[in-house]
Amino acid sequence: MSQPTVHRHEPSSWAIGFTGFAAFILIMLGIFDILAGLAGIFKNEFYVVTSDYVFRLNVTAWGWIHLIVGVIVFAAGIGIFSGSAWARAVGVFMAIVICIENFLFLPYYPLWSILIIAIAIAVIWALTAHGRDITEA
Repeated sequence: MSQPTVHRHEPSSWAIGFTGFAAFILIMLGIFDILAGLAGIFKNEFYVVTSDYVFRLNVTAWGWIHLIVGVIVFAAGIGIFSGSAWARAVGVFMAIVICIENFLFLPYYPLWSILIIAIAIAVIWALTAHGRDITEA
């Protein structure tokens, strides 16, 4: 009897590139969130607070939220380079958290928040569409 032929899927260099992009962007988003958090914690007057927004939090509370989320996002970005499925799952989950966090942060820094949301969506796409290919490289 002949042995069944096993076809090995050759990963696309584009897919590997997009996954690497997602990992580096998560690291960058983590650093941005850490810096935004530290700015909110150490300088209360850094962010302009609007009075007519449904989701009002103390600026220091926003600082702590950004700092904690930033550290986790940074770690997820580093973890993606290991190629593990859990790191990709955490990366996608944390990109979703970044989107929600920046949606709620819109009245404080609207243009920045919209930019970060768009970048996080690109990360979600890269990790869900091509994330598995980095483990096959």
